Amino acid sequence: MGFDVGNEKVGDGVLEKGVIKDDDAATIAEHRITVNASGHIDQLTRQYGLVGLTGIAVTVNNAWVVLGSSISVSLLNGGPSGVLYGLIVAVFYYTFIGLSLAELASSFPTSAGVYHWATLAAGPKWGRITGFFAGWINFYGWMFGLASLVQVAANAGVALYATLASNYTSAAWHVYVSYMLVLWVSTLTVIFANRLVPYTQKIGLFLVIVGGLVTIIVVAAMPARHASNRFVWNSFHQNNLTGWDDGIAFMIGVLNGAFTIGTPDAITHMAEEVTNPKRDLPRAIFLQIAIGGLYAFAFAIVLGYAISDLSVLQSGFNTFPLAGIYHQATGSPAATFALLFIILMSSLCCVIGTVLTNSRTYWALARDNAVPFSKYFGRVNESLSAPVQATLFVAVIASGIGAIPLGSPVGFNNLTGSFIIISTVSYAIPIASNLFSRPAALPFDATTMNYNSVILCGVMFITSLWWFTYATTHYEGPSFHHAAGFDEEKDSNL
Repeated sequence: MGFDVGNEKVGDGVLEKGVIKDDDAATIAEHRITVNASGHIDQLTRQYGLVGLTGIAVTVNNAWVVLGSSISVSLLNGGPSGVLYGLIVAVFYYTFIGLSLAELASSFPTSAGVYHWATLAAGPKWGRITGFFAGWINFYGWMFGLASLVQVAANAGVALYATLASNYTSAAWHVYVSYMLVLWVSTLTVIFANRLVPYTQKIGLFLVIVGGLVTIIVVAAMPARHASNRFVWNSFHQNNLTGWDDGIAFMIGVLNGAFTIGTPDAITHMAEEVTNPKRDLPRAIFLQIAIGGLYAFAFAIVLGYAISDLSVLQSGFNTFPLAGIYHQATGSPAATFALLFIILMSSLCCVIGTVLTNSRTYWALARDNAVPFSKYFGRVNESLSAPVQATLFVAVIASGIGAIPLGSPVGFNNLTGSFIIISTVSYAIPIASNLFSRPAALPFDATTMNYNSVILCGVMFITSLWWFTYATTHYEGPSFHHAAGFDEEKDSNL
């Protein structure tokens, strides 16, 4: 079996168009050329095993840190109860999203991720436009996600300084300076120290797991008094401050849980730097959701019990309310500093991994001529094993996004908050295309073909045909004349 990707393959000593076999990489030893599953020549060093890959997955997700960093927003949707139950729902659904992406990644490991999967799954007729939109939507989502994660690190750094300077007052430009420092140090690390990046992600994995465990124990054990069980587990209605009904508020709150756990495709963009991507990508995706969900849930519980005064959360955008919760829980500036230091260091590793993900995403689009100036941004510096131009482009765009809070904190919050919606749409495109387009088994014939797509199109065609040939003149719609409370004249515009 093979994929006719319309790209370069090796044959008779030259690169030519054709089918690439679905091995992890088709190696032509006599020409010292390696062609990966996507049909492109390997240009990046395959330096990640399962531990390094899991390090990127868990560190980029940084679930418990992200949950704590957005706690002041999350608590508006039903208080601690809303945070906990919303997270459970989000983890449940993202488990299925992760399983779907893991299946696609194991079948077709490529740095393009959803971009290539959507192209293949939608078939020859619709694949080009479907993949194009999926790739760009995914890239936009990750750009907003990167800006959000850099902002977390920047706010943590400013809050860390504030614990040492009691008279310090945070300003928006202070956070932006910290933002730029974090972003560009991470960018230069990804470019010039790419061979060291796997070690930074293993350190990040250690900080998320061990640092998270230390944080959970300290925040659980040190408060002089704890909140009641009712406040933590059964106070949704009393703490619904959104203005919406409880049901709608809960559904909105699920987005906060999704923001905590919703990065399952991050490591798929590293497929061409993994020694055994078909095996390790699915495992790392599962570990990201499992570890992230477990730690975020435990951290949400201890935060709920540690909060004794909600006024610490009522502060401006460019602050870090979690620092106030830490101080409230521990009563110690030194302990607050130590806990914030764990967050800062894990966030720095997180930003490095996210810059890595974003640069590979844009580079994968560029090498297929899907972006402006593709030849320039599709280049790889093989001595550095990095797409330098694509990485710099990502950093420049992120620098601009990071300046938005200087003029409109609400605008920045809305923009970065769209990460979940946008990225989820990009996941849905290849998953839906695969669901409706793929055969039930391979190889397939007329008896084993999956006809869901044909059935769907057929139903739509028959319904449309029936509407235009008959219903437009004969179908009057259901009658509500005798429905209780229905006034035909009053409700004619419904």
